[in-house]
Amino acid sequence: MSYTRILTVHGQQDAIDLSNVGTKVSPHYEMMVGAGETKVIQLRLSKQAPDQIGEPFGSYFDQTFATRLKEADEFYATVIPPAVMADSDRANVMRQALAGMMWTKQYFYYDLDQWLRERGVTPWTSVNERQSIRNSDWFHMLNDDIVSMPDKWEYPWYAAWDLAFHVIPISLIDPDFAKDQLLLMLREDYLHPNGQIPAYEWNFGDVNPPVHAFATWEIYTRDRDRNNGKGDIDFLKYAFSKLLINFTWWVNRKDEGGNNLFQGGFLGLDNIGVFDRSASLPTGGHLDQADGTAWMVFFSQRMFQIAIELALHDPLYEDFAIKFFGHTMWIAGAMDRIGEHHDELWDEEDGFFYDVLHFPDGHSVRLKVRSLVGLLSLMAVAVFPSEAFDKLPRFKEAAQKFVMQHPELTQNVHLPNKFGERKRLMLSILNEHKLRRVLEKMLDESEFLSDYGIRSLSRHHLEHPYRFSHDGQEFKVGYVPGDSTSGMFGGNSNWRGPIWMPVNLLLLRSLLQLYSYYGDSFTVEFPTGSGEYLTLFDVTQQISERIASIFLKDQSGRRPVYGGAEKFQTDPHWRDLILFYEYFHGDNGAGIGASHQTGWTGCVARIIQALGYFTPETVLDTITPGELEQYRV
Repeated sequence: MSYTRILTVHGQQDAIDLSNVGTKVSPHYEMMVGAGETKVIQLRLSKQAPDQIGEPFGSYFDQTFATRLKEADEFYATVIPPAVMADSDRANVMRQALAGMMWTKQYFYYDLDQWLRERGVTPWTSVNERQSIRNSDWFHMLNDDIVSMPDKWEYPWYAAWDLAFHVIPISLIDPDFAKDQLLLMLREDYLHPNGQIPAYEWNFGDVNPPVHAFATWEIYTRDRDRNNGKGDIDFLKYAFSKLLINFTWWVNRKDEGGNNLFQGGFLGLDNIGVFDRSASLPTGGHLDQADGTAWMVFFSQRMFQIAIELALHDPLYEDFAIKFFGHTMWIAGAMDRIGEHHDELWDEEDGFFYDVLHFPDGHSVRLKVRSLVGLLSLMAVAVFPSEAFDKLPRFKEAAQKFVMQHPELTQNVHLPNKFGERKRLMLSILNEHKLRRVLEKMLDESEFLSDYGIRSLSRHHLEHPYRFSHDGQEFKVGYVPGDSTSGMFGGNSNWRGPIWMPVNLLLLRSLLQLYSYYGDSFTVEFPTGSGEYLTLFDVTQQISERIASIFLKDQSGRRPVYGGAEKFQTDPHWRDLILFYEYFHGDNGAGIGASHQTGWTGCVARIIQALGYFTPETVLDTITPGELEQYRV
């Protein structure tokens, strides 16, 4: 039974019995709101009749709301760093981003076995008959859980690679829910028996970037730091066991030539390439993807990092550390072999990674589109304390032997055999020469560096679009900072210029990792051509501030995220309520796409938190796993 009280501007109070709501005799109540008037509706649900409660409202609402507001303020004061709290606008953006992550939760039920059988498809139906029915080989799938959605208004279904980014900000306020969400996609009623992580409802078999190992490591290390160095090893072991199956799926299914160069399809970066990478190539042949291969080095490195951590607790995992060191070296080595070759991803002349198109007759060509495809090589960096390797002598011996046996794989990468800051070791696709070449383009304001973060496509292609001709057809990729002008993957699916929060987060994370190894001795020009040289820590801070500025008021009181939407820019009821859009205009920072997709854009909360917390000292002096021996089992 429920009761409603209407408060008018004249103070009149009415109580309405809504006990018949949902029956044939539903109460009807009209309220007129005149111009300039304000009226408030208060609702209380109760099992008791009004005469049993006495005054149904009294001071109930004011006290309850005051208490809940106080509790929320106290909670966020423990999450938002003091340096951020000192700036009310910045704290407001971070708080709303985190609150939005909670509002994206939704109960999701989907019984694939029942759904497919209702459409006449069984596990024994022929392949030809199945082809017209989506998800026709996912009979094991039964979703019956609370899941974090990208946007339960516009995108009310889960997306696995989105979810891996959701847990980064969620872990700041609800680490248990963050862990549960990661493990959800790895459970036997989600993960395909062949090892594939489900993508999203309309095509679970689509290929998303392999980012779950990254998210697992991030959540584990943050949880470990919160607990004085004692991590949730059971969580890490379970996730690692399932990620092993997924890694094997990738190696077996997405390496066309068996040479550690990966295809993978569109990999979430829809519209970024010359062709629709989920469809058959108009040229025939196949495409070695710089992003697919970089994602796999990134995946392998995270598995290597997890295996090292587990081996420090349990010697049985040392074999896995050896395994993933080898995988990482084979994949990284394949991206740039010794000598000059036209079929490798690295272009020494341009200092950039590109996709390589292999034709059926055996010849190949680089598709020289400057995009995130080439920048993702920056992600593939892992830094370790040297003492961690010292505690694993069998791994150390095996790694040294591997390097001696395969010098062809080691010449063009950065090996963990040279001390950096605090005697740390680093394994990276990019040696110092390549790192400087890639950063030169990423930090160039005429290419990737925007006033609001890193663009998904170089602005160079505004004046110089990339063109590829085949069999009388021309394919073109040009810089488009806002809404897509190409119908590929839908008109609002655009990675040809806008700024996307998740990949910016990954790039910032990598810059901090690199700084923890190189320290203050390594500087780069920022922006490129300015004559100003900064450490990688300072570069990270500068880019982070540009990203945060999307949501913050500028000197005139306007927020770039709202562009020319005057209602949101000036109306006092709206201007401080933040919308977290799907992606952002590459030149002016305006929000584009789904307007309520807090989802992965909620990662801005982590970026703002880092701005208020990290200093050069906190990065360089971070306690490393090898220094936590007192917590080892």
